[in-house]
Amino acid sequence: MTFRVPFLDLHLTEESDEVRTAIARVLDRAWFVLGPEVESFEREFAAASGATHAVGVGNGTDALALILRGLGIGAGDEVVTTPLSAAYTALAILMAGARPVFADIDPQRMTLDPAAAERAITSRTRALLPVHLYGQAADMPALAALASRRGLALVEDCCQAHLATCGGRPVGTFGAAGAFSFYPTKNLGALGDGGAVITRDAALAARVARLRNGGQADRYQHVDIGINSRLDEMQAAILRVRLTRLRGWTDQRRALAARYRSLLKDAAVAIPPEMDSGHVYHLFPIRSRNRAALQDRLRAAGIETLVHYPTPISQQPAFASLAPAECPHASRAANEVMSLPLYPGLAAESVTAVADAVRKESSL
Repeated sequence: MTFRVPFLDLHLTEESDEVRTAIARVLDRAWFVLGPEVESFEREFAAASGATHAVGVGNGTDALALILRGLGIGAGDEVVTTPLSAAYTALAILMAGARPVFADIDPQRMTLDPAAAERAITSRTRALLPVHLYGQAADMPALAALASRRGLALVEDCCQAHLATCGGRPVGTFGAAGAFSFYPTKNLGALGDGGAVITRDAALAARVARLRNGGQADRYQHVDIGINSRLDEMQAAILRVRLTRLRGWTDQRRALAARYRSLLKDAAVAIPPEMDSGHVYHLFPIRSRNRAALQDRLRAAGIETLVHYPTPISQQPAFASLAPAECPHASRAANEVMSLPLYPGLAAESVTAVADAVRKESSL
């Protein structure tokens, strides 16, 4: 089906010529792994993210797992995290050798609830791992205070929150480190996979850099059991171009989200509140108790929507052996939430058309 308003458009736009120039630069240099493009991008992304160090890795999942491993978290340890996210958040904990423990979400913010997280802490808990979902920061002051009070590491999943802030402070800088994804659909997307770790801890950055490259301290000198997870030169060059436009694209996302909020204020759907002005609107979710029917009617009207996420991680078959606790707020959100089209370049008229259709179809 060809949609009148597609959910997303990943075609190159105003950055097209610069991206092609960057690709040609890498081809001409013929240096494709761990070279000057990665080094430059790491410096530029760290600065843009409010951190001292950035380490480019293969993807956001590896970024999380490598942070945990860099902190010495592994077998026998528990990490408290949210059940409402992509499953890769919890898979990264398992990749590090630890056990994910799911605590319910704040029903308004839809991110890890600090009170629920505290109730989930045991003698084996080593870290809290909140996710800044849909581009909105988790309640970082409360989670940072909890981590400090209970002597836990704080690791941030920022994969949907490039340039987001919480109380004016950049996400990824509240705890030990933050993990980012550059999957093509992200606010800062590569033309393939990619990820990064940001931190203000030089020693942790060095450990992550070593672990991403087979645990090598020097060529052919493997001092750790590392993995092969390196951001390549081509993607780094592309990301360097796109990073220069990210603030402008973020402004566009916020403007489109504000338009949705204004047009949908009287619609028969729930709009999750903006809890902080640092929200970067990776997605624009709405909630409906009749989601499936609403999606069908919008599809018939030529409007594409998606669900993020239809099943809490704690209810995924892959995690059944962990005997996860019930998370009723996450379960309800998973049954109700759906995402409307929102991306830089989406016309204001398209937002109006989507909002008009949501108002009409949700009232039926």
